[in-house]
Amino acid sequence: MYVLLISLAIVSAILLVLVVLAQNSKGGGLSSQFGGSGASNLIGVKKTGDILERLTWGFAIAIIAFSLATNFTTPNVAATTDEIMEKANEQQAAPAALPKQQAKPADSVKK
Repeated sequence: MYVLLISLAIVSAILLVLVVLAQNSKGGGLSSQFGGSGASNLIGVKKTGDILERLTWGFAIAIIAFSLATNFTTPNVAATTDEIMEKANEQQAAPAALPKQQAKPADSVKK
């Protein structure tokens, strides 16, 4: 599910870039250079601007929604670190007990 949401966010971002580039800016934009003028004549100049603006908002909202959704589907990393910390604490406790058992009495040490 996590990979799916990331993939959808990437696709939405690419489509958002394409829609923004196709919009008619003050300089004419890419829509007039690549045949966008024919499409605007077909459905009207005002309608093309409205559609591109709605697509821009839609893709932007989709990217935000996918980003928030990935937060809820992120694999739980904290559980694995808790297990690692427990094992580390067990390993630290075990060697601390061993030297006390293996300690030699002071009488057997030669001076």
